[in-house]
Amino acid sequence: MSRRLCGLALLSLLLAGPVWAGAQREEQLAANVATAMSRSIADVNAPRLVFDNPQEGQQWLREMSQRLEKRIPDAWMRERLLTAVHYEAMRAGLDPQLVLGLIQVESGFKKYALSPVGARGLMQVMPFWVSSIGTAQHNLFDLTTNLRYGCTILRHYLDLERGNLYRALGRYNGSLGRPEYPNLVVGAWRSHWQWSAPSSLQQTAGH
Repeated sequence: MSRRLCGLALLSLLLAGPVWAGAQREEQLAANVATAMSRSIADVNAPRLVFDNPQEGQQWLREMSQRLEKRIPDAWMRERLLTAVHYEAMRAGLDPQLVLGLIQVESGFKKYALSPVGARGLMQVMPFWVSSIGTAQHNLFDLTTNLRYGCTILRHYLDLERGNLYRALGRYNGSLGRPEYPNLVVGAWRSHWQWSAPSSLQQTAGH
């Protein structure tokens, strides 16, 4: 299949609606893993952009906000979401643009998205994770809580799969071994969210 046809196929799948993470399986976590994940979830800080160069951060925020405008018309909400995504992704050691691609596929950026089996919020987190690594007070429809859970879970799967992104994404979706979901997320990431700082800002950061 040509690259153009692949792109059209990806677009049609993305437009068809969210791809729920509801098939995610509850698992018995090793005690040290559960403790580490619980600490990550409990470590609550005010979200902020994590850039060495503040100008680079503002440029990223402007460009990502423009790309997100059709889905979230309110500028304040867009910037709040993007700042939280950047912070939670970076603290989990993830690419923020990858996380944006995953959110696009999972929920279409709908904060209150609810799957038929109960997966919740932007990153479609299953409620069993609250029992495993959180507390009963955690609301998975809360923007920052949902992002913190989702990024922590994806980081866990990446560690479990020794950095294999496609297998980690398969676990996240509950479709390990099938290519459709990882291809959708990576396709959304690369086609819509990939970003690199302009050379002028990179040079400024280097001085």
